Amino acid sequence: MKKQLIHIEHELKSNSPSIIWQLIGTPEGLARWIADEVTLDGTTLTLIWGETWRHHEIRKAEITKQVKQSYLRMHWHDDPDPEAYLELRMEYNELTDDYMLLITDFAFEDDLDSIRDLWDDNLERLHQSSGL
Repeated sequence: MKKQLIHIEHELKSNSPSIIWQLIGTPEGLARWIADEVTLDGTTLTLIWGETWRHHEIRKAEITKQVKQSYLRMHWHDDPDPEAYLELRMEYNELTDDYMLLITDFAFEDDLDSIRDLWDDNLERLHQSSGL
């Protein structure tokens, strides 16, 4: 079974590209809303959810493309599908004078609802931690 492409658009209440980039393009920013801890070693991101002394999950992703103040694309090490990736892209909306966060992800059809719920939770954490 092939994974399906997921597109999520989220309006950010900011017109500051540097603030948004700090949240989507740096380990410190990603740790505020995607995972509990994020580290970068070369082009490998390590994301940790949960407490290390209790149940926790660790996933690694390779940054495959990155353009500062534009987008970050990564491929999970444990994903056998070479076409699948996660991309966080910021795009300016001239009508609202704010930026949009465009998320591209992949999931199996049976997992689509849970992945969308996960992104809804992540975006809520982004809003709570930054106001965006």
